[in-house]
Amino acid sequence: NVAIQNAGTEEDGEVVLRATFGATEDARFTVFSVTKALLAATVWLFLPEALRPETRVAELVPELAREGFDEVTVEHLLTHTAGFPRAPMGLEEGATSEGRRARFARWRLDWPPGSRTEYHATSAHWVLAEVVEQVAGQDYREVVRDRVIDPLGLSALRLGLGADACPVLDVVLVGSPTELDIPVVPVGAHLLRFNEPAVRAVGVPGAGAVSTADDVALLYQALLHDPKGLWDPAVLADGTGRVRNTLPDPWTGVPANRTLGLTVAGDDGNAVLRSFG
Repeated sequence: NVAIQNAGTEEDGEVVLRATFGATEDARFTVFSVTKALLAATVWLFLPEALRPETRVAELVPELAREGFDEVTVEHLLTHTAGFPRAPMGLEEGATSEGRRARFARWRLDWPPGSRTEYHATSAHWVLAEVVEQVAGQDYREVVRDRVIDPLGLSALRLGLGADACPVLDVVLVGSPTELDIPVVPVGAHLLRFNEPAVRAVGVPGAGAVSTADDVALLYQALLHDPKGLWDPAVLADGTGRVRNTLPDPWTGVPANRTLGLTVAGDDGNAVLRSFG
C-alpha cells in the first residue's frame, strides 16, 4: 500500500481542489526542507529591527563567539554559506537551548563563512532556531506557531508542538542504493528517525515540520502575497526575490540562487538543478 501525498489546487488564496489517495484525509507527511522556508519566514518577522542580515550570530549565541564563527551572520545561515554544512547535532539534544549551545561550542568550521556555498541540511537552522529564541524570548517552536502558522490558518502544518495531533505517515525508503550515486544508506537511516514520535516532537528546525500538501502550497502563497500583512514589505521582497548567493553549488556546479531563506528557480535552464529548501 502506497500513500500518495495529498494534492491540491489553489487559487486566490483558497484551496479549490483537494484529493488524498491511499491515506486518510487528515494524514500529514514529513515535509523535510520545506521547514527551512517556514523558519526563514519566522526570522523575517524580526527584520529589520531586532535582527539584520549582517547581524553577527556571536552577539546572540556566546558559544559561537570564537575565531571563525564570530564572522557568521544571519545572512550566512539563511543562504547556506555559513561554513559548517555537516556540523553534528543529536536530534534530541537540539530540543533545548542548553543542548544546542553545548553542541555549538564543539563545532568546527570547514571553510571561512561566505567563501563557499554548500547545503547545510540542518546545521545552520539549529543556530537560527537559537537566534529566534534569543530575540523573541520564547521557544522557537512556539514562535513559529504563534507568529506564522496560526495567523495564516495553516491548521495541518506543525513544527514539533502538536505534530502528533493527527496521523503522520511514516517515511519509507524505496529503490536500490546501488542505483543512486549518493550515500543513500546513512542518509536513509537518518531520515527514518523522523518516523519516531520523539523526533517529531523535537521539531527539527531545518527538516522536521509535518503538513499536508495544500498547507505547503498556502504557506508559499503567503510568502508571495502576504495576505495577513505579517512581514515588512521590503523584507518580504528581499526574502522572496533578491538573490544573495550565486556561488556554484558543489553538487551541480550551477549558481545556488539563494535568497534569505529560499531558492529562486531562475530562467537560465538550470531550475531543476537548484538545491532544496
